[in-house]
Amino acid sequence: MARIKLVYLGGGSTRAAGTMASFMANGADFDGSEVVLVDLDPDRLALIRTLAEKMARARGLDIAVTATTDRRAALDGCDAVLSSFRPGGFAARVHDERIPLEHGLIGQETQGAGGFFMALRAIAVLKDVCAEIEELCPNAWIFNYTNPVNIVAEAITHHSAVKVVSLCEGPIYFSDEIARAAGLDPERLHVTMVGLNHACWGVEHDYDGQDALPLLEEAWERRRDDTALGPVGRRQLQLAVAMGAVPADYFQYYYFTDDVLAELRAKPTTRAEDILSWSPDYWRHYEEQAQTDDPQLDPGRSRGGIHELELAIDVMDAIFNDKDETHPVNMPNAGGALPGFPEDLVVEVLGRCHGGGIDVIPAKPLPRHVRGLVEMLGEYQALAAETAWSGTRADGIRALSANPLVRQVEVAERVYDALAAAHRGHLPERLVA
Repeated sequence: MARIKLVYLGGGSTRAAGTMASFMANGADFDGSEVVLVDLDPDRLALIRTLAEKMARARGLDIAVTATTDRRAALDGCDAVLSSFRPGGFAARVHDERIPLEHGLIGQETQGAGGFFMALRAIAVLKDVCAEIEELCPNAWIFNYTNPVNIVAEAITHHSAVKVVSLCEGPIYFSDEIARAAGLDPERLHVTMVGLNHACWGVEHDYDGQDALPLLEEAWERRRDDTALGPVGRRQLQLAVAMGAVPADYFQYYYFTDDVLAELRAKPTTRAEDILSWSPDYWRHYEEQAQTDDPQLDPGRSRGGIHELELAIDVMDAIFNDKDETHPVNMPNAGGALPGFPEDLVVEVLGRCHGGGIDVIPAKPLPRHVRGLVEMLGEYQALAAETAWSGTRADGIRALSANPLVRQVEVAERVYDALAAAHRGHLPERLVA
């Protein structure tokens, strides 16, 4: 088993309780380790620490848990950094979702103008984190869940020597979603998805040893007029049949733009506003469980469910315990693992995770009829990363103009300035001026 010092940036967040449940579920592989929770709110840090300590004790684990608001002190000598935080909290996400809608654009956490400003805020913090890691723990890995994970990894891999992998369960759960929409057993549907984070497509589709696409085609014909099929499942199923590949559900923003925009504008609240309304109950639940000897999270009252960031824990386990496992990762496209994309672009492919690091596994090429949009998103990703790391407002306008959900220069200028004003306290001056 590996004894590591893990620093969790975002350790006082609504997702932190579930993340600690994930870590303790794998705790036997990390017995003797130390977890340091880092965040801005000392009271919430103390609560998550209590939960984590009791989870460890109930499982007979020798895992020390501490908490601090001092990031530098936490990072000193650490082996792994789990990054999952949101600069400005959900109030900032409300701006990311609400302001684009006011300019006739889709407002979303990782896509379009909202996702772009999430990247600017996150990378402004992670740029400092990387400098501190290079000084205090240069051999540490960053296991990144801070959104948008592909742009974050793009920035770090081009400007820092720190080892980083960005992670997302999307390539796992997208196929589960479409299986349910098609009335298939998710356990029997196996899809290999590659591309970019939140912009990946299936290149292999197997259901009990047979091609799954004819089953999806049959399901679409059977369910296309089924009012019980929700809009996301309907779009995924229709798009899979039209393109001959299982899509990430985020492609609904690009292939059904008008429909999604109309839905978002008609809804009285944004997703972030919904989460803000649920958050008090999350914290009440965590406080209730902190009073017990063996905290048990209720999936209906815990942000993200019972376990969170499980993929990060699995990849961490595979590396530090040399398990030689294969997981979806966001890493530079070394050796052209994803054909047709630059070798220095961060792509989402399968990676072999072992004691020596992560080796990206060569993938089948994306079909030509879907590759163009992914290529455009890749170019935008690179521009966004450079803007966030060292760019200016002018660079930001160019990046947004290259985003398929924005494109128009005048719209890009207006939405950029509106979002920059709303987020001014979380942005470098070079991006606001």
